[in-house]
Formats: sequence, C-alpha cells, structure tokens
Amino acid sequence: MPIIVNLDVMMAKRKISSGELAKIIDITPANLSVLKTGKAKAVRFTTLEKLCEALDCQPGDILEWRPEEK
Repeated sequence: MPIIVNLDVMMAKRKISSGELAKIIDITPANLSVLKTGKAKAVRFTTLEKLCEALDCQPGDILEWRPEEK
C-alpha cells in the first residue's frame, strides 16, 4: 500500500507510549495498534485531529504517500 503510517515515529519523537496516547485520544489500545501497524483501511478525521493535537504535529507527519514500485 502506498500510504505509510509514521505514527510510531511521531510517538517516539514525543516520547509517548501507546497506552498513554490511546487514553488521551480515547480509543482502544487495539485500535491504536491497527493504526500504528498500517493495517487500518481508513482513519476518521476526528481521530486524525486528536492524534495531531496529542502529538503536536500535522497530518503529513503521521501519513505519507509513496508511489508503488513496479
């Protein structure tokens, strides 16, 4: 998939654990794990907004597009 999720990178930069972030943005640790691993098929704008607020970043810091190699 050409959309890369850099959530773990931002979490490391902000020194925040998965459990702490899940609590702050009010989602389950399991759902946060799905986002972190890139297995999510979609992300709600409200969740993305909460992530950006909690991590003090922009959506582009979390999501990245890379063209597929052929």
